[in-house]
Amino acid sequence: MTRLMVGALVYPMAQAVLFGAGLIVALILAPGLSAQISIPLVVVITALISMPLSWFIAPKMMARYQRRSAARFNRA
Repeated sequence: MTRLMVGALVYPMAQAVLFGAGLIVALILAPGLSAQISIPLVVVITALISMPLSWFIAPKMMARYQRRSAARFNRA
């Protein structure tokens, strides 16, 4: 459950970064392609890629916090 909540917090940030990078790539590589096609395509692709990416990042963020709190309790 915690992984899902952390993943939900990471998802918008990951999607924003991927959307920005994808939009730049789409506009550079396909300038002749209509923006009405390329921008929604980038939105859908980055939304789908961001889901597993945020699921992969979430445990790494939790492990970092758990190491700090474990170290704090071991000192006492």
